[in-house]
Amino acid sequence: MRILVSGASIAGPVLAYWLTRHGFDVTVVERAPALRKTGGHAVDLFRPAMDITEKMGVLPRVAAVATGTTRMTLHREGNPRPLRVDLAKVFQATSDRHVEVMRDDLSEIYYEAGRDDVEYLFGDSITAISPDGEVTFEHAPARRFDVVVGADGLHSNVRRLVFGEEAGLTTFIGAYLAVLSLPDTLGLDGEAVTHLGPGRTASLYSAGHLDDARAVFLFRRDEPLEYHHRDVSRQQQLLRAAFSGMHPQVDGWLAELDGPGPFYFDSITQLRLDRWSRGRVTLVGDAGYCPGPAVGGSTSLAVLGAYVLAGELAAANGDHERAFAAYEREMGELVRRSRAFAIGAARSLIPASRAGVWALARGGQLVSALPAGLTRAIAKLNTGGVRMHDSMQVKDYAVKAVA
Repeated sequence: MRILVSGASIAGPVLAYWLTRHGFDVTVVERAPALRKTGGHAVDLFRPAMDITEKMGVLPRVAAVATGTTRMTLHREGNPRPLRVDLAKVFQATSDRHVEVMRDDLSEIYYEAGRDDVEYLFGDSITAISPDGEVTFEHAPARRFDVVVGADGLHSNVRRLVFGEEAGLTTFIGAYLAVLSLPDTLGLDGEAVTHLGPGRTASLYSAGHLDDARAVFLFRRDEPLEYHHRDVSRQQQLLRAAFSGMHPQVDGWLAELDGPGPFYFDSITQLRLDRWSRGRVTLVGDAGYCPGPAVGGSTSLAVLGAYVLAGELAAANGDHERAFAAYEREMGELVRRSRAFAIGAARSLIPASRAGVWALARGGQLVSALPAGLTRAIAKLNTGGVRMHDSMQVKDYAVKAVA
């Protein structure tokens, strides 16, 4: 059985790995000429995704490139006295098993785990998909596949081709995210520096194996901003306006927008398709159910979704109709919970008022001061809140060859 996966970031390589372990013949097509190395930001793997990564045999590699950020210096806008936050305790409260890792590093590790058994077509993309599985590409000759999977992110090309107008069923949840790579002039070593004010948050962090640092900017807006997704100059202008006058240190980070470092800018948007399969085509990760970049645990959800999809295709002996229905049943409630969590997380991480800033800072202080065991026990009482990701159950799919 031949399966085509579009996208080689996170969900695509994980899906390809598990599909080949179940005996499927897998091709991955990626628009970029090689694995993307765009600077990127840190992403979180929570317990379910950690368990799956361990099953893949690459958890030690992931742990070796973890950011190692365990402390935070928190500056509140208009308050000259910084606070210290023990991020290790914060992470322990949210998850029994967690790692923060740079997205580019994680993508490379997942890719290398299965590349010897997978055909990768870099520098190409899908232009059409017929109901019988005939796929045409920008460059490669047309081929027929039994199943096509879009793992190509929030702005999925596969979703656009197959779902048409429904591909735009996205909801702006009131915030923007920007990431900038810049020199590590502070000599960060396991510490993040954060500036928090009403409606905006800016943070700088690095990792032991990196020569540079990442500045992450989150800011609120009631209505979507007007810009083209390829107009970097306009995006940088909007970012400068959003953080103007926050702090001289933040101004210094923004000055690096004129430098050579990679830059990312996008709205924090949820994809709200009720179903993400049609005919021989299905979607996985952000392409099908993005809960919101940076706030909804989308990376862990993508890893889990890829594992479940491969397992259900194997359990159905390649019957894609049965497999897709089972896949959506398994993931449906988890996706809905992730959407709800993301909306609350965006409001909490980017407080709209000074009272909200005070509450967030005070919460960080409180978690830092209390014994780790106590905060973890309290957090476990609310599986719909900060422990939501850890409460997701990973179904065990036996690896077996498929006829």
